[in-house]
Amino acid sequence: MHARSGRTVRDLRRENRTAVLRRLYFDGPMSRLMLGPATGLSSGSVSNVVAELVAEGLVEEAGSVDSAGGRPRTLLRISPASGCMIGVDIGETRVRIELFDLTLTELARTERPLASSGPRTARYDVDVIVGHLREGIAEVLRAADVPPERLLGVGVGVPGIVARTTEDGSVVHGQTIGWHAVPLERLLRASVDLPTGVPYRIDNGAKTLGQAEMWFGAGRGARSAVVVLFGSGVGACVVSDPLGSGRAVEWGHLTVRVRGRRCRCGAQGCLEAYAGAEALLERWREAGGEPPAGADEETALTAMLAAAYPPAPGAGPDTTALAVLEETAEYLGAGFSDLINLFQPERILVGGWAGLQLGARFLETVTAYARQYALRYPASGTGIHLGTLGPEAVTVGAALLPLADFFARGGRRPESAPSTPAPAWQTALQDRVSP
Repeated sequence: MHARSGRTVRDLRRENRTAVLRRLYFDGPMSRLMLGPATGLSSGSVSNVVAELVAEGLVEEAGSVDSAGGRPRTLLRISPASGCMIGVDIGETRVRIELFDLTLTELARTERPLASSGPRTARYDVDVIVGHLREGIAEVLRAADVPPERLLGVGVGVPGIVARTTEDGSVVHGQTIGWHAVPLERLLRASVDLPTGVPYRIDNGAKTLGQAEMWFGAGRGARSAVVVLFGSGVGACVVSDPLGSGRAVEWGHLTVRVRGRRCRCGAQGCLEAYAGAEALLERWREAGGEPPAGADEETALTAMLAAAYPPAPGAGPDTTALAVLEETAEYLGAGFSDLINLFQPERILVGGWAGLQLGARFLETVTAYARQYALRYPASGTGIHLGTLGPEAVTVGAALLPLADFFARGGRRPESAPSTPAPAWQTALQDRVSP
């Protein structure tokens, strides 16, 4: 039976389950009485949905609270042990793989370092990356003694643009790392030993960072935001729906200087060619600075900041490092002004390992430049802040990708659906008799 809007009773039941799961996840524990106004559902609908979710083990009791003149009300929460997710960050210096329970408690983790020397394309050799994921996924499941059947999915954050095809699923176009239409989802399905029904969700790393900060970090409560990711390169995620995943934008490849420095994407004058950690360290070296020999980018950037802002009392700054950083602050401010003028977000949030290091030193300076270059009215409504989830937020956000899909399906696993669609008469009959 179909509702007037074209939705079936099954669709409505799924939406009701989704509403209850999301509310318990973000605001729980809650009682049945509290869930009614919070979800907009009737008390009868709440009781039916909660009974289903408790019977399936997705929701459990979590104590009680006193009521005014009546029996104590039972509180409900998402059951942490009812499922788990894997989050993967294919980063600049390492591949990080973490296993989380349903409430994002970390159960196990492993890291696979990437070569710090040699050509970038060799560092991101597709076979090497797929091997890291194959071994790392098996390692975290084994370390936590979790059967693969409990997985709700594997989320992967990647540097680049992600498209989808019918044949290959998620395909990665990572121009800066030498990935051209890499069928990563198909390669992982063929290589990783997981049940065929386990979903893979692959997306841009800035987008997974944005999902994490909006759900649990500095973006919570904002109606709109741009979350920027600073590492070796620069990316951003534009979010207009607080519960949505936003969309990745190649902000790092906006032109900030015509015929400027050559970017690793091949173009000239990109923001990334001035503000990404790799370019920042190269500019310091060209100006006469001396980054630590053989150090990876994270260590070298720490050394540059220490040289420009010496921790020892009375020590003079390295004027070369300081001048490069101050110029970078202006480039970043100009880049932020573009985001303000284009999207007029309520907040701009800075994340990524390099962003958190740089922001701790001169976010105020960057903000001043952003307000100087942006239009006054939109700039007056935009706050610029550091992310609060730390440098590992990309991994957390990657794990949220399959979790968000799980909630959107009303807490049902994709493999529970029949492989062959039921006849139309059978579906219609089930919709008519189901509560």
